[in-house]
Amino acid sequence: MGDWWSIEVFDAHSSALRWKDAYEYALVESAISNRASRWEWHVHSRGIVFEIAFREEGDAEAWRRLPGVRAAFDAVPDPVAGVVVRHGPGIGSGCCGHRRPAQAEGGPADR
Repeated sequence: MGDWWSIEVFDAHSSALRWKDAYEYALVESAISNRASRWEWHVHSRGIVFEIAFREEGDAEAWRRLPGVRAAFDAVPDPVAGVVVRHGPGIGSGCCGHRRPAQAEGGPADR
């Protein structure tokens, strides 16, 4: 099945869907280059979720360190409290509800 990650981006001063439109191609292309085996986008009432599976855990970590991926995370509508990165499947699997993340102390949520 692979190493699943769930990246949830919430609406703020701009739409998370606009963020997806701007960064989708770069995120998916770089994921394919770093051994992603599957990815899915989900839209919900307060933002979007990008679920992605890599063949091995090290592949996901290498992908998250890429400059383009880091730039995409920095460009989310609310980079301090509007992005949550979880290990494991999220909305697509039906396991997680939608909630606004708590304000992170000292920086972006779980980066």
